Amino acid sequence: FACLLGFGADAVHPYLLLDQLKEYADFAGNDPEKAQYNGIKALNKGLLKTMAKMGISPVASYRGALLFEAVGISKELADRHFGHVTSRVGGINLIDIERDVLFHHENATRPRASLESELLAGGKYQQHRHGEDHAISDPLIRSLQKAVRIGPDKWEGIQEWIKFKSYADAEQSRPRHLRDCLSFKFADSPLDLSQVEPVESILRRFTSGAMSLGSISAVAHETLARAMNRIGGRSNSGEGGEPVERRTDAERKSKIRQVASGRFGVSTHYLATAEEIQIKIAQGAKPGEGGELRGGKVTAFIAATRNTTPGVTLISPPPHHDIYSIEDLKQLIHDLRQVNPKAVISVKLVSAPGVGTVAAGVAKAGADRIIVSGSEGGTGASPLSSVKHAGSPQELGIAEAHQVLIHEGFRPKVSLQTDGQILTGRDAVVAFALGADEVAFSTAPLVSMGCDMMRVCHTGTCPVGIATQDAELIKKFQGEVEQVINYFRLVAEEVRSYLAKLGLKSVDELVGRTELLVQNPPTENSKHGKLDLGPLLHKPASEHLSFEEFRRQSAESDHSRHIARAARPLLERQSGRTVEYDLGEVSNADLAIGSQVSGQISQTYGEFGLPEGAELRVKMHGEAGQSFGAWLAGGVTLELSGVANDYVGKGLSGGCIVVKPQQEASSIAAAPHDHAIAGNTTFYGAIRGKAFLNGKVGERFAIRNSGATLVCEGTGGNACEYMTGGVAVVLGDTGPNPFAGMSGGMAYLLAEDKSKVEKLWQVGQKRSMVVRQIALSDDPVLRQIVEEHAERTGSPRAKTLLSNMEQPVFLQFVPEAITAVKRSEQSDSRTLPVLGSAH
Repeated sequence: FACLLGFGADAVHPYLLLDQLKEYADFAGNDPEKAQYNGIKALNKGLLKTMAKMGISPVASYRGALLFEAVGISKELADRHFGHVTSRVGGINLIDIERDVLFHHENATRPRASLESELLAGGKYQQHRHGEDHAISDPLIRSLQKAVRIGPDKWEGIQEWIKFKSYADAEQSRPRHLRDCLSFKFADSPLDLSQVEPVESILRRFTSGAMSLGSISAVAHETLARAMNRIGGRSNSGEGGEPVERRTDAERKSKIRQVASGRFGVSTHYLATAEEIQIKIAQGAKPGEGGELRGGKVTAFIAATRNTTPGVTLISPPPHHDIYSIEDLKQLIHDLRQVNPKAVISVKLVSAPGVGTVAAGVAKAGADRIIVSGSEGGTGASPLSSVKHAGSPQELGIAEAHQVLIHEGFRPKVSLQTDGQILTGRDAVVAFALGADEVAFSTAPLVSMGCDMMRVCHTGTCPVGIATQDAELIKKFQGEVEQVINYFRLVAEEVRSYLAKLGLKSVDELVGRTELLVQNPPTENSKHGKLDLGPLLHKPASEHLSFEEFRRQSAESDHSRHIARAARPLLERQSGRTVEYDLGEVSNADLAIGSQVSGQISQTYGEFGLPEGAELRVKMHGEAGQSFGAWLAGGVTLELSGVANDYVGKGLSGGCIVVKPQQEASSIAAAPHDHAIAGNTTFYGAIRGKAFLNGKVGERFAIRNSGATLVCEGTGGNACEYMTGGVAVVLGDTGPNPFAGMSGGMAYLLAEDKSKVEKLWQVGQKRSMVVRQIALSDDPVLRQIVEEHAERTGSPRAKTLLSNMEQPVFLQFVPEAITAVKRSEQSDSRTLPVLGSAH
């Protein structure tokens, strides 16, 4: 349906589908009209989801937009019949389509034993004996698991790996991936294996894919991290955070920590202890979607790691709400470097037409590493609707990114990584030749730990204890660190054998060497032979590239240096007292004030910042630049007399932020609730702490707040989006679209007149909120927050409200999901953070 509308259809009449739904309902003894209703409802939901992935709201904007790429259709056919849709690698023609239609028609009209057998899925997702072939088949799984249990140091293990490779080669003869259509130009004089770089050198180019704690079990997540750390590779935390006790443990930690749109568990300490910080713009297996973890997988342990509420489904919104341009991305990279100057900063993109141009922008924004993720995968959390027809092959993406970066002169400044169901050493060698410096593995390491590819990851019913949080199922997990290590060593040995055959001593000599690849010749009646893989094999002029840990240290700013000097007694554990420092005047060129010292504090003291009794108070005046107080650590207070730019309090991690008008601006000081005091996207991803802003803020206030107490005196649109915890108080007007995706925490909105009460009440009902009209005298928590706001900022509005506490001028909003969980047996003793204490 999405294709038909996207190509221009005004309406679609699915008469055959409706007839089949009716017939199947009759066969099963169900209500035919109900079955047809459910079918249409499912179609509508699917269409809305597809449009949402593309960032499109009305059907009129999607209709005829041609937002597609053809993979495997000839350019001539695409231009003639599909409105000049992009077709980079060519493929089949009209005659081939006719042959397929006739084959399927003949198959459909054969006699069937029953209607039920006609409606089998055919094995598109789960394997069926007589269904569709899978790239990772049962024989492949069994052979791989036998090989890794024995290991590469024993003859039996090598024999099993050879058996596994024979299966893989047989699968390659029926190509599932573009790389399967390529062969190598081996050297006339191959090298002896002893001349090729050792396994240990190759292993450092391997990472695990981003599989978050929550999508897979804690034991599987940690097993993978232990294995990668032992071989000198890097594991990826995914976007679900990581337990505090693992972050500084060299054996157990994930060296790569993701920062995604959800910002689950992204605290100052999480960032300050990372070796690589990866900004997840999108995922190849589900571009345009955010992550989703259903409530059944959100146990008390997972909720604590993610700073959310047990039992409540978690949605990671598709866009980053602080990244709408390359300039925004550059700001986020700058902020992360302030918190952790030593970390490599990487950005994860998806394989799609134009990814090379985006990669060039990312390089220009200052990233050290770029990941181009392919359409295969989605391990652990992808819904079935995202497994098919989403994203492009990783081979197209990594080749385009490599070529464009060379053309634009950025390639020597960044390293490239790719992923997309890379299974064997051969797969990795092709990726290196197309331009990758590193490769990431996800599915295969899980298979080595015991995954049987049951395709029930999203349901939480994994029978081998990997993609589940069910305590009974986790008991069935039998994976071992050594199995994962054995897998990667076998892959690395295979890479070495290919290097020897190619006459190369190292992977460095292979990166970008597309002249060593050749497209397989066509076979009789082969569709794959009609592909044109020339775009992948294009060789732009370039200098020889070598793999390095590229890193550009940002220059330390003056304000960072001054604050660090003032905080030295605290950083050196010489003082448990309060340290006060007047930074003086600041300007909008002073970015991320307080972030660098917060990173240093977290490295010294841990997750909760300064210990009890120690405090760093920094005062200043003027106009603070972007990301004022980003990832502010516990025990640090920033007090600004003036105004602040966008991203105030991003990732607030226990600190306190106060922004109030300068006394010189008498008109503003008299009525600050009528004036803007901070920009857009304030307190995005705040975890804990407090903030008091004596004035209005822009769009997107308190997005993904998960534990902080935040006060302002008016907001633009989209306040409290995707909140999972904490408290947001707005002592003024609110934009038209609050609470979208809010699943936790509490919001208090001022509603002094009746019309506003009715309007906000309707919004709350639409957002599945429990709404209550209250006065300050009714709620001691709210009263305490307003009193502190008045004390810290001198707010005239707060003082007025406190002088008449009996009047019910507030509406309290609490998501129904929270109240439902509290009533259920799934709730536990963990309470929502209310006042944002640093401890």
